[in-house]
Amino acid sequence: MNRLATTFTGLEFENPFVLASAPPTESKRKILKAFEAGWGGVVTKTIGLHPVENVAGPKTIFQRTSEEKPYVSRNKRPDTVSHSSWNWELISDQPLELWLPDLEDIKTTYPTRRVIASIMAGAGNDEEMENWKKLARAVVGVGCDAIELNMSCPHMDRKDMGANIANDETIIREIMAAVKVAVDVPIWVKLTPATSTLVDAAGAAYEAGAASISLCNTFPSLPLMDPETLKFEVEVDGLVTSGGLGGLAILHQALQRVCDISQAYPDQAISGIGGIRGWREAFNFIAMGAGNLQVCTAAMEEKGSGGVGVKLIQELKDDMLDYMDRKGYASLEEFRACARHRIVQHAQVRRKSGSYNGGYLAAE
Repeated sequence: MNRLATTFTGLEFENPFVLASAPPTESKRKILKAFEAGWGGVVTKTIGLHPVENVAGPKTIFQRTSEEKPYVSRNKRPDTVSHSSWNWELISDQPLELWLPDLEDIKTTYPTRRVIASIMAGAGNDEEMENWKKLARAVVGVGCDAIELNMSCPHMDRKDMGANIANDETIIREIMAAVKVAVDVPIWVKLTPATSTLVDAAGAAYEAGAASISLCNTFPSLPLMDPETLKFEVEVDGLVTSGGLGGLAILHQALQRVCDISQAYPDQAISGIGGIRGWREAFNFIAMGAGNLQVCTAAMEEKGSGGVGVKLIQELKDDMLDYMDRKGYASLEEFRACARHRIVQHAQVRRKSGSYNGGYLAAE
């Protein structure tokens, strides 16, 4: 019996660990290596129909800190540990017509592993709705098991794409309607965490037929400037723009948002993302109600793995099974959402006097 096996959005996964849509899943070569290493699934780097050209220079940096000098910097220093990643990476620059034979080969080679195609188009007119349909039909036609709609990319100049549309419930419903007409596979919707209307946006997606919400994508952010050189730690010609912060630095915020969605829609599926480096972080997402777990930064940082977390996936599986052995759990379902009911409003937490405050707490 495979105790890590899980059913998520109607699909059987060998284990709940999935490589997120990012550089680890940008090519057939990397995805095949990931499956060989043991990942239960992958979400491809986002595929689109619009021309894409990335910035000149580094697209991703990894930031570190240390106990002795606890400032955050990409600069390599002794005795440092991972703090976060920062990127202004755009969607895949590989065109759809090159992705399709690659996806077909991947599914032929690993028919029992799950390939979720991340796709992105625009909004606001019939042409863009047709683009969503075209992308969906194409990737499902070559064997992809599900689709993830990218409504969360934090570095997008177009106002009708990415995170710019993730809080517009009308647009979410329109895109969902277009894709559902085109294909009959589970549709995951990846929403931006950078909105105060996340729960409402998730509700709109679920009501429109989404099988799952994926969150959290990276948080909009800026890289640090070196006070000595007055240069940003990543820049092109002295200029920088908003990018995405990921890794351990966003773990707690990601858990909060997963919990918000899980409490609001306890019977719906969530794919948890954000700061997973080992089984403890993975456990916390499951405890909040996540049905599977997407990983990016930790896989990219692993040396000698080609950026797909060859050692990481073995550690995740082995360490989670060891925990389950110690606690006597036969499956992940036995502790899924076990923390959800213990997350309460501030006024519901007991005060020093032993009473509870049923009113508004004005303290800063």
